[in-house]
Amino acid sequence: MENKVVDSRLSKEGDMIRRRRECLGCSTRFTTYERIEEILPLVIKKDGRREPFDRQKILVGIQKACEKRPIGVEEQENLVDKVIKVVQDGGEKEIPSQLIGEGLMKELHDLDEVAYVRFASVYRSFKDINEFMSELKDMLREKK
Repeated sequence: MENKVVDSRLSKEGDMIRRRRECLGCSTRFTTYERIEEILPLVIKKDGRREPFDRQKILVGIQKACEKRPIGVEEQENLVDKVIKVVQDGGEKEIPSQLIGEGLMKELHDLDEVAYVRFASVYRSFKDINEFMSELKDMLREKK
């Protein structure tokens, strides 16, 4: 619990501080990250429930979609940060979950098509293979 800060640096984006610390008891060094906490809106779920905006929940969904894809953790975090910035810039007190999901799908579509399809299949709750195939056909049409 007793430690001292050895070095502090601001991230490139200016939204996080990286601090190198040293334990005063055992001299082990470790890194902590401090993120600026901004007030985010409540998320209105499809069933009408409202819950606090949860960055970690979004990141976990993106990580699952990007599993075994050539997309680094930093790229995934940047994608989530982009969507959060759009939400913050909107200045709303409440935001529909659909807006967040569509923003994430747009970013994933531009980043990696396989991750996009994985995310879309969960987000849009495809009922059968026909809905899945329809989404793939739309992607192929867009490519041409």
